[in-house]
Parts: sequence; C-alpha cells; structure tokens
Amino acid sequence: MEYERPTLTLEMGCLRLQGAWTLTHYSQLKRNFNAVEAAVDRLEASQLTALDTAGAALLVELLGANVLCQLLPSATGLSAERRALLLAVAEVVEAQGPAVAVTTHWTDSLAKLGEKVLSGWQQFVLLLGFMGLTLSTLMRTVLIPRRWRITALVAQMQQCGLNAVPIVALLTFLVGAVVAFLGATVLVNFGATLYTVDLVAYSFLREFGVLLTAILLAGRTASAFTAQLGSMKVNEELDALRIQGLDPIALLVLPRLLALVITLPLLAFIAVLSGLAGGAMVSLLSLDISLTQYMSIVQQIPLRHLWVGLGKAPIFALLIALIGCLEGFKVSGSAQSVGQHTTSSVVQSIFVVILLDAIAALFLMEMGW
Repeated sequence: MEYERPTLTLEMGCLRLQGAWTLTHYSQLKRNFNAVEAAVDRLEASQLTALDTAGAALLVELLGANVLCQLLPSATGLSAERRALLLAVAEVVEAQGPAVAVTTHWTDSLAKLGEKVLSGWQQFVLLLGFMGLTLSTLMRTVLIPRRWRITALVAQMQQCGLNAVPIVALLTFLVGAVVAFLGATVLVNFGATLYTVDLVAYSFLREFGVLLTAILLAGRTASAFTAQLGSMKVNEELDALRIQGLDPIALLVLPRLLALVITLPLLAFIAVLSGLAGGAMVSLLSLDISLTQYMSIVQQIPLRHLWVGLGKAPIFALLIALIGCLEGFKVSGSAQSVGQHTTSSVVQSIFVVILLDAIAALFLMEMGW
C-alpha cells in the first residue's frame, strides 16, 4: 500500500516519518535516504505505521545518536514502546563509538604484525607461568604419597600411550619405507644403494622417530586434553572441584603430564623400530640387501644417536601436555570456544615441537654430537 511506503520529509525544522520503517523496506530506505544535513528541531511520527530495530538503526544513522536522543523527549506521535526502542538503539550506537574506516595502508599491516607478536609473547609468558605452577604442584605432591593419583595416571598412560601404538607404528613404518625408496632412488646413481640403510637408520634414530611421534601426539593427545578440560570448564566441573577443596592442577593436569612424559619416549622407541622395519622391507624387496646385512649395518651405528633422539622426547611431552591443558583452562563458556582452543592447542604444540627440534638439531650439530 502507498501508505505503507516509508517516507521522510523535512519542513521548517520538523522531521516527519511516515509508513513502515521495518526490515522489509530496509533496502528501499537505505537506497533513497541520505544523512540529514539540515538542522532538525522537532520529530513528528503520527503517520509512522511500523518500526523495528532495522528502521530504528537506520534513523539513528541518518540523524546521529546524539541528535535523536535530544529529539525523542519532545517527539509527537510516538508510542512509549517506539520511543523506548529508538532510545535503546541510539544508546547502543553511541556506546559503540564512530566506525573506524578500513584502510590498506602499510602501517595497518605493521600494526597487525605488532599485535600478533605481542599476543605470541603474552602466550609464551602465560605458558611459562603455567609450567611453573604445574611443576611446583608436582614437587608438593611428590612429597605426599597419599595424594598420588595412580589410577588416573595408569588410565592416562593407556589412553595416551597404549592406544597410540598402532597408529605410531603404522605411520613410522610407512615413512621408513618412503625414506628408503627416496634414498635408493638418489644413491643408485652413485652405485651406493647400500648407504640407504645408514640414511634410514640415522634419520630415525636422531630425528624422525621422536619427531613423528611428537607430532602425532600433538594432534591426538593435546587436542584430547584441551577438549576434556574445556568441556569440564563449560559444565562448571572445575568450579565444583575448587569448591570441594580439590586442586585441578594436581587432580587433572599432573596425571596427564606424567603419563605423556612416560609414554612418549616409549612410543618414540617403537617408532624407531617401526621405521627401521619399513626400511628393512624396502631393502629386502627392492635393493637386494639381506636382512642379516641390514642388521649388521644398523648395529655398527653408535648408540649415542639413539639417546640423542630419545632425549628430546620428555621435553616434547612436557610442552605438549602443558599446552593442551592450558588451552583447556582458557576455554570460556561455549562449544565454539572449545573448538577454537582445541585447534589452537594442536597448532601450538606442533609448532613448538618442530621449532625445538630444529634448534636442537642445530645445537647438536655445532657441538659435534
């Protein structure tokens, strides 16, 4: 109907609203009306047939929140409900402040980079604080045997360690076969296919065994820790524990931390054996290297390379467990927050594992170890 068509007229300082200022006519209102430049002294809305938040927001945009708030007390033809709606929308818009124009200047990119760096530093400091809190709680708990959570520790060891054996063994077996294939492809040009065994052995003893295991557990176990603790926080179970006088760090974090520290070196050793088995299969089937010859070459490799690889496992386990638990405690109160922090824990854990492994490799290379 013509009467329903929204209109806006300004005569002698009096602003008249007509028709339905609703979401249905929002596109028409947005297209036809511009911000009111002239001074407005009165607001008359006796012929206003409908008003919702979309129309109220547009009216605030046309007049400005301050001007509308000044006109509302003396406005005519407005019911109490519409007056309250306009006032509420104006107050919200005014509280939000003016919109910031989006620019693509290089300084904006630099500012965003600074924010990312600051956020990363804050996360690092938070992780250090959480590590100190956890280790101090561990020292206090070790001295009191009645506070040891043996059942929880064994359950977490089964979940983190025993249940992860198949996927760790299978993945490292396949990676060992792939490394042997690639090494043989390159070394055959030099008539040195026999050194494929050394390539597989050194890579898995020092790097691939522990690194692949840590990455797998970062994706498998860190995410599980975050999801479990995050769900408990959403359901207010952590608050219930604190009310009962129980420490969530000692009750929930320590069993997960100790379980991962114990099981990750064992899984890394299984990964080394599986990777060597994959290389042995390729050597036996494709390179005409017998199993006896393969084992004799592996036995000639100094055992210190195995200790170098396994020595990194407890450090990786400590960081993976701390990051997973910390992100779980940072969950706010929704399922979306649980998903976001679970993703964040996996990304942070994998990044930290690879970064520390690279630093350790450079350090050990310089030290000649």
